[in-house]
Amino acid sequence: MYQVKTRTRNRSQSLAAARRTRRLTQAGRTAATRRKLIAAAARIFARDGFEAARLEDIAALAGYTRGALYANFHDKEDLFFALLEEWIGQRVSELDDLLRKGPRNSKERLTTLRSYYAQCAKDRRLVLLSLEFTLYAIRHPAAHARLRTRKRRLRAHGVELIRSISRTNRRAAPASSTRRPLPVSARAATAALGAFSNALLLEHVVDPKTVTETDVRHLLGVFFDALLSLSAVK
Repeated sequence: MYQVKTRTRNRSQSLAAARRTRRLTQAGRTAATRRKLIAAAARIFARDGFEAARLEDIAALAGYTRGALYANFHDKEDLFFALLEEWIGQRVSELDDLLRKGPRNSKERLTTLRSYYAQCAKDRRLVLLSLEFTLYAIRHPAAHARLRTRKRRLRAHGVELIRSISRTNRRAAPASSTRRPLPVSARAATAALGAFSNALLLEHVVDPKTVTETDVRHLLGVFFDALLSLSAVK
């Protein structure tokens, strides 16, 4: 009787382990499919723009059918948001890595953040696609609400980073020092930094002789300093 129970228990454990393995394998395949579709979407969106891009072309480039695409994303908007989150996630990871390995005091952390901000306006695809999708979303209420919610969530990391550095700055400031308060919230400051970066890069794309890459980096640094340096953030 004991041997029968042991064999039954072992068989149940083996079946459970097999089910877990299948689930993990399926999850891995799903994740790989999503990565390929997102990579294909980045290329097609960059080539054709958001509105002109066809899901059939994205699926074909990734090596899948349109049905496989719909199994992973609700629609073209959903695919765009996944791409946007991946790009933003990469930037957040890069910056976090720089700050983690870099200096601890607030002044040097602010310098690291400034340097990263001045260099981050190189990805024209993200800027142009974001601009195009923003114009699309403004004309479509559901997409507009979705974009607004998603942007607030994506900016949350920048908001907290600015607040953290600002709090450290205030604690470390000598009693005799004077600080001009930032007249906007950390949320508004984060949005302004992104908007100015996008606007400058767009002008550079339109006329690179008038606004050079060097100009873009310099102006971003000046704007960053004017907005955040020696400031207290609400």
